[in-house]
Amino acid sequence: MSKKEMRKRLAALSFSEKVKILEKLRERDKAIAAAGLRPKTTLTMTKANLRVFCRTVRERSRDNSAALRLLDRAGLTGKVIGTLREELDSMIRCIYLLSISDRSRRDELIGKFLKGERWPVPDAKMVTLSSRLQGWTQSVYNFGCAFIHLSKYHDKSQDPLDLLNRQEREQIAQHLSYYHGFRMDSNTRFRDIVPILPRVFEKIASNLECYVSDLENNSELTV
Repeated sequence: MSKKEMRKRLAALSFSEKVKILEKLRERDKAIAAAGLRPKTTLTMTKANLRVFCRTVRERSRDNSAALRLLDRAGLTGKVIGTLREELDSMIRCIYLLSISDRSRRDELIGKFLKGERWPVPDAKMVTLSSRLQGWTQSVYNFGCAFIHLSKYHDKSQDPLDLLNRQEREQIAQHLSYYHGFRMDSNTRFRDIVPILPRVFEKIASNLECYVSDLENNSELTV
């Protein structure tokens, strides 16, 4: 029914009929307010979900930062790498969301996150996408995974760098050189890069914060 037709119908009502309609509307509003069920628009709910998502990412990042400092001081290098990998996990998910131009699809994934549901997207796909933007993501992610899952990397009699293939080693070397001024060569041992791992974490964390801010601003990445 159009607004014009609605006005005509209302004008045709008697005074008592109009009063009854107003009373019903007033009682409905009271019931909604009492139950705390004031309806929210879809846009309002979407913004609220995004705020919760971004807050959660930031809270995880703060926890990771605090944990990494403690683990580094304790000399628990494997756990440091694992924590670094967790921060990277947050980053690749934010990058993936930013790569989605369809806002309804982006909102759907955030909604699944808030419900505790897995995204119907393989981690490998998100990592590959992120690697197009950050060339080192794949190698660092795989290196971190090896420390999260039980693997040969936990054998302290072996140097973890010796377990990397040539491409993985070169990608990590490029990242450390470009962002941290650390030069790797064939004689570099894992213990040599341990002191700069906190700086690697901070670099990932700062990138993550930029991507979270981009999400809040409804931005989009071309990856």
